[in-house]
Amino acid sequence: MDGPNNCPSPKLHTRLRLWEFADRYVFEPVDGLADLLLSVSRVNGSMNLIEELPQRGPSTNPKVQIVFGVIGVLKLAVGTYLLVITDRDCVGSYLGHAVFKVIGLRVLPCNSSISASAEQKNVDTEFSELLDAAERTIGLYFSYDSNLTVTSQRLHELGDEFKSLPLWRQAEPRFLWNGYLLEPLIENKMHQYLLPVIQGSFQSIHAEVRSEKVNVTLIARRCTRRIGTRMWRRGADPEGYAANFVESEQIMQSNGFTASYVQVRGSMPFLWEQIVDLTYKPSFDVVRVEEAPRVLERHFHDLQKKYGAVVAVDLVNTHGGEGRLYERYAKSIEPILSEDIRFVHFDFHKICGHIHFERLSQLYDQIEDYLKKHKYFLLSDKGEKIEQQTGTTRTNCVDCLDRTNVTQSMIGRNLLESQLQRIGVFGANDTVSNFPDFDANYKVLWANHGDAISTQYSGTPALKGDFVRYGKRTTQGILNDLWNALARYYLNNFADGTKQDAMDLLQGHYISSVSRDMAAPVKEGLLENYASFGLAFALILVAVMFMIISLRQARNDARHLVLSLLWAGLCIGISQYVKTNGRMFCNRPRFHQSRH
Repeated sequence: MDGPNNCPSPKLHTRLRLWEFADRYVFEPVDGLADLLLSVSRVNGSMNLIEELPQRGPSTNPKVQIVFGVIGVLKLAVGTYLLVITDRDCVGSYLGHAVFKVIGLRVLPCNSSISASAEQKNVDTEFSELLDAAERTIGLYFSYDSNLTVTSQRLHELGDEFKSLPLWRQAEPRFLWNGYLLEPLIENKMHQYLLPVIQGSFQSIHAEVRSEKVNVTLIARRCTRRIGTRMWRRGADPEGYAANFVESEQIMQSNGFTASYVQVRGSMPFLWEQIVDLTYKPSFDVVRVEEAPRVLERHFHDLQKKYGAVVAVDLVNTHGGEGRLYERYAKSIEPILSEDIRFVHFDFHKICGHIHFERLSQLYDQIEDYLKKHKYFLLSDKGEKIEQQTGTTRTNCVDCLDRTNVTQSMIGRNLLESQLQRIGVFGANDTVSNFPDFDANYKVLWANHGDAISTQYSGTPALKGDFVRYGKRTTQGILNDLWNALARYYLNNFADGTKQDAMDLLQGHYISSVSRDMAAPVKEGLLENYASFGLAFALILVAVMFMIISLRQARNDARHLVLSLLWAGLCIGISQYVKTNGRMFCNRPRFHQSRH
């Protein structure tokens, strides 16, 4: 392969006119970059470059629309599908280059040659549901000119030769959301159409501190290795990849200086699960207990290779189901604890309760020495490295959403203040709170960050978000938490199975991916595949109704005490039935997985 100096990286197309002919899709660059057109067959998904549009006769009337990039190609038993960006929104800049959020996705089918047998139609119907879910994927970001998948420090360390490579070759595989989808384009050498995409969040704020401008950018990069939904992806897999693993990088620019701090979150890194069964809080089950130390060691070894030292901050309760997880975590990590791997447990609910989040300062006191020792990344106004971050903070609760985001925002705030003091924008005793506008915007920055990560994993914004957003708990915030908790219950039980399948589909984790010549989807039991939400919901409503009747009758007329006890007994019986058999009513993932 030619080196970068011999074969400079071509610029990516930023705007394409999509022509939908009867037999093919044609992507015509309209961004001023002279290049060939991309033609994709609607019959079998084969692709090639052409010099001009096909001839159009009087009867030819192709649909035409503007698209902003090809996310990739999905090859399935039911045919090939293209994913294209139909709408975008510029959300800021990274290293001087524009960053866009995907606002609209469209799936283009290329399967007109496949015979429509009864079996194929059934499979097609199932996959159509997943493709519809794929089109609704949220939190996707991209840049045509900058590598969003790596941190500022890593990008600074890489040489000019590396930076001259095409963006897809520069990308960190863990955070390249469309890595699997790009494979057919890579194989066909469609270099100007290879657009790397991350899932997560990208937000910026601008403030003025006295006479100095301060820009703060917060980036979330979601790892794709164990991507999934809240209840269907817990813990770690045998290779040590943790669920809901997200890298958060806070970048500050002011007075010519650039500073950043990277911290991560992720599910407790051993084998455990929490399978939905219609109860509000399904039980936690540690799987293959004897493997926990090995899986955990793999996870932390990988973190050390990428980030250096690690302090693991565990925020779960010390009692109940969470307590059992905490005990397993603490026991499994003990053999690898060292100067470079620390474990700090902080019972968030016990210490902070539901309103006293300012008590997080107690946690900061425990890790302050570690943060000062391992510092942050800092570049001078001449682009020279002054400081290097040599360790990271890994935070978790059960979901790694609500308690975790509150804690990470506290760490980010303290590091930001330290950076601004270091470059002289803040005085020795200044804090972000001393500047009301800056303070308000910074709180919103982290609140939006937490909401984005939470919505991708659980389907709702983060709980406790009012504290991050306003610096205190509010009545409206508590009511929002109640609503979001109920919404999570519904989504986790009755919607996330399909969403999980769609995620696995897009990441190439399905056994049914024909591009890997694998078998067709394996169907499970009838009740598991076609679970009746209506029946399950009706049982719950009946149980509640009986409970209300029993309480009223017992209160208003003692003669109805026996009847009231019967109602209550029936209510308990129905509730127990739902608890025992709840899993068959839930929307579960329908296909087995295979790591790609």
